Amino acid sequence: MTMRVTVFTEPHRGASYDDQLRFAQTVEACGFEGYFRADHYQSMGTDPGLPGPTDAWLTLAALARETSRIRLGTLVTSATFRLPGPLAVMVAQVDQMSGGRVELGIGAGWYEREHISYGIPFPPVGERFDRLAEQLEVITGLWRTPVGDSYSFTGDHYRLVDAPALPKPVQVPGPPVILGGRGPKRTPELAARYADEFNMPFKSVGETAQAYDRVREASDRVGRTESGRAPLVLSAGIVVAVGRTEAEVERRAAPLHVASALPPEDALIGSPAQLVDRIGEFAAIGATRVHLRLIGLADLDHLELIASDVLPQLNGVDG
Repeated sequence: MTMRVTVFTEPHRGASYDDQLRFAQTVEACGFEGYFRADHYQSMGTDPGLPGPTDAWLTLAALARETSRIRLGTLVTSATFRLPGPLAVMVAQVDQMSGGRVELGIGAGWYEREHISYGIPFPPVGERFDRLAEQLEVITGLWRTPVGDSYSFTGDHYRLVDAPALPKPVQVPGPPVILGGRGPKRTPELAARYADEFNMPFKSVGETAQAYDRVREASDRVGRTESGRAPLVLSAGIVVAVGRTEAEVERRAAPLHVASALPPEDALIGSPAQLVDRIGEFAAIGATRVHLRLIGLADLDHLELIASDVLPQLNGVDG
């Protein structure tokens, strides 16, 4: 088995569009499968994240025209940020602009501070998940509606009447949908019903294995296989700070020690060989894709090191 490897970034920590363009083009040149970015409007620590946030889908649209091979997507778009109808239009258009290389990672939203800062409503967690469920139904429903037909939906939070369900994405029936997270109940069920990939972000191999078991059980409950749908792709997020020397490792790991609103994470701090071993451990529990979170978008050498010392080791990885 060959492990699929993408690179995930957090531009809200401080990155311009030009920074992201340079990084994404290096991701492509180095042979990674894709470039994914967070969808946040505010830094989560004391650093203001200058020059300030960039919109995820506006950025991905531009990158779609400046790259030719890599997959592009979000980990993850917050369902609180955009209405489902316009989001379906937006993602379909970027899919067209990329020639069919887009993936939609989407979640309920969790960082209250950025909502307060930018005037975005932030309902209680139960309502956020209710809205996420309806958004998934609407977005996938719009993409699947045949050309010439219309789409209608009535839920508790959204109502669509005779939507033309256009434009259509290049990928049929639509761009892959990624759901993930640590939630033990609703997250696995929503993933089983609507997603193409389940991602466990930045946790230990043991915690990730438990999450995979939950989503497999949810897939059985909703009859995913019986309905003819492909099994969920299982992926893991890994926070990475690797180097050739201890000094390089310490420099790249330094941002991980700064106080943040993020929940605790299981970072891989060490050598490229240790990263190969960790990826093998995830492969052994069923992961076929990993998203490597790299902190410094100006640190192109970090990318190149992983490309030269890690990627060639992953053909045949099975733990």
